[in-house]
Amino acid sequence: MSNNRLGELLVRNKLISESQLAKALEDQKSSGSRLGASLIKLAFIKEDELAAFLSRQYGVPSINLAEFEIDPAVIKLVPAEVAQKYQVVPINRAGSTLIVAMSDPSNIFAIDDIKFMTGYNVEVVVAPEASIKLSIDKYYDQSASLADVMSDLDDIDLELVDDSDDVDVGSLAQATEDAPVVKLVNLILTDAIKRKASDIHIEPYEKTFRVRYRIDGVLYEVMKPPMKLKNAITSRIKIMSEMDIAERRLPQDGRIKIKLPGGKDMDYRVNCLPTLFGEKVVLRLLDKSNLQLDMTKLGYEPKALEWFKKEIHKPFGMVLVTGPTGSGKTVSLYSALAELNKTTENISTAEDPVEFNFAGINQVQMHEEIGLNFAAALRAFLRQDPDIIMIGEIRDFETAEIGVKAALTGHLVLSTLHTNDAPATINRLLNMGIEPFLVASAVNLITAQRLGRRVCSECKEPEEIAKTALIQGGLNPEEAESVVCYKGKGCPNCNNTGYRGRVGFYQVMPMLEPIREMILSGANTAEIKRESMRAGVKSMRQAAMTKLMEGVTSFEEVLRCTIADD
Repeated sequence: MSNNRLGELLVRNKLISESQLAKALEDQKSSGSRLGASLIKLAFIKEDELAAFLSRQYGVPSINLAEFEIDPAVIKLVPAEVAQKYQVVPINRAGSTLIVAMSDPSNIFAIDDIKFMTGYNVEVVVAPEASIKLSIDKYYDQSASLADVMSDLDDIDLELVDDSDDVDVGSLAQATEDAPVVKLVNLILTDAIKRKASDIHIEPYEKTFRVRYRIDGVLYEVMKPPMKLKNAITSRIKIMSEMDIAERRLPQDGRIKIKLPGGKDMDYRVNCLPTLFGEKVVLRLLDKSNLQLDMTKLGYEPKALEWFKKEIHKPFGMVLVTGPTGSGKTVSLYSALAELNKTTENISTAEDPVEFNFAGINQVQMHEEIGLNFAAALRAFLRQDPDIIMIGEIRDFETAEIGVKAALTGHLVLSTLHTNDAPATINRLLNMGIEPFLVASAVNLITAQRLGRRVCSECKEPEEIAKTALIQGGLNPEEAESVVCYKGKGCPNCNNTGYRGRVGFYQVMPMLEPIREMILSGANTAEIKRESMRAGVKSMRQAAMTKLMEGVTSFEEVLRCTIADD
């Protein structure tokens, strides 16, 4: 079915609006995906709704692929490249008829091609596109599996590299070029993308060597390569990220950029740390195509988003984003910059490291070893006629002092800190040595955030939670009585974890007049927190509980990511 025809039918059946269709067609044109995929990505229609509509339209059944275990003999009837090209999965064979699942049952070319290739009559059933992709990944795994790589290793005797400091760099470099090592490292890098991991941990211990992926904020062990490959794998990654393979006593940073099929680029930020039993390597995956910069889709509640937008549009002052490593602070700042990025504004950022590059923003990478730190960059920015400045992180008094002075002299300053919640940020600045009157005058708003896991939409089911536990968790008795909690029971869509994707919990605290007065009078963090809550600011626990009541996350995640209010 052509994009226009499908779009017209969906509008006619009132499943989407004209404006939604226009936006989806625009997205489809820029991303090169199908219209259906764009509609689902933009949340204009659910996958199962689209599949049910196509099923009714063409009079063919729709199925849930997660409930099928397909015979490998049936899978072999349709080659992997054909399955990938047309996004089809053969699911059953009955006599001279082959039943295939498709997301677009109107694709006559695909049906004719499969008929011609297999010699079978083809019957079509409809399934959501994401389910078909998962099935293709499951049954047509084209990358080398760990078992395949390990079987190759049986015939190859790699020379062990001594753990002492006298490393034979020549033999180590040679070992990194052996096919099994190259295959295994490629498998680790590509498998992490497939599983939507955010980080890869490659860890040596005394008697084991393991690889873990962080998926939706939680680490999972995925493989244990042989100990004899420990140094070769580490060195292979160091060579790919342009580090010094002879230096094994000091931490190093690097970057790997690979091109995936379809022309998509993937960046890995690499850090190498010497530990007791060898070098631990951590790779952070930076996927620009998945970078969500629309502030309305990050998970802010309407009132909090209104406060945040109001403060970033002020011509001067300081907006601070706080939270632990990996809590999405950079994405929040980039979203704010994307909204502020206009030809009329001069925007400069000091980052360590620069995670994503943006047209129209002057981004500076820090190099501590040559004296280019946040304070030095900030001083230089002030001589560059800036309107908006972003500091990757305020770590010391010098950076904080220059940032505060810039905010008080007509510049908008955005930055991050590591604190547990928004009120604690004020004490952190005071402890760094900034005077209370400067903090009260310069800071416009502080937002603290955490990332919790989303309950998988495919296997979501109600969960019984004791009312007393919900009340202790932060709900009032009426809310505890009416709330429906959900959990995921586990399915192929979420790798049987019950969770897929993450959602932000945000505590957004504007610097209201009573809070400024409390800072000047020397109030402590607990008093500032109570005053902010009186003014309508939600605590981190309350923000997480709101997501629980919306059915987005589970009670387990609320308890894991936030602490109870005093």
